[in-house]
Amino acid sequence: MAATEPQRTPDDTGRARVSVRALVLLGVVAIGILTVDQLAKYLIVSNLEVGEIVPVLGQILQFHFVKNSGAAFSLASGFTWILSIVALGVIAAIVVFAKRIKSAAWAWMLGLLLGGALGNVTDRLFREPSFGQGHVIDFIQVWGFPAIFNIADIAICTAMGLFLLLTLRGVRLDGTKASETIERIPKPDAPGASEE
Repeated sequence: MAATEPQRTPDDTGRARVSVRALVLLGVVAIGILTVDQLAKYLIVSNLEVGEIVPVLGQILQFHFVKNSGAAFSLASGFTWILSIVALGVIAAIVVFAKRIKSAAWAWMLGLLLGGALGNVTDRLFREPSFGQGHVIDFIQVWGFPAIFNIADIAICTAMGLFLLLTLRGVRLDGTKASETIERIPKPDAPGASEE
């Protein structure tokens, strides 16, 4: 007797289509962030000297070219290799979890995080002074903010904000909400109901 393949329901086909759309969205967002980040850094390195400041909106927004050997706010200077390994771990985790995503919001969040992580890890791996110990190019300075940052940092911070919002709203990777699952659980019979 010939083995029969399991029949796909329309619901399975719809889920697969949504999953593919979410993966495409994640990839497009990540590639877009990486491209804009690296292009902006290229323009800064090509046109400014380290330490040079160019006012964009007076004191409110300036381009201030610095090389950052640490993490955000220049913390952990001298631990570039460790930061590179952590970033590569984050990238690997996103790639592993990407197959489970069916929600556009989660695709945006992980795309922003992946693009930002790729942007900064590219600097750490391929910029001076050496492979794996490169300094991240930071250049955006906003009045009243205590750090100079870049496009990748903006994407990572936006992703973290979106993560908190999705988590607080109970939205899962597949797009369902925790409250929807609770509603689907069958309720026990009312007290005093007759048993068969």
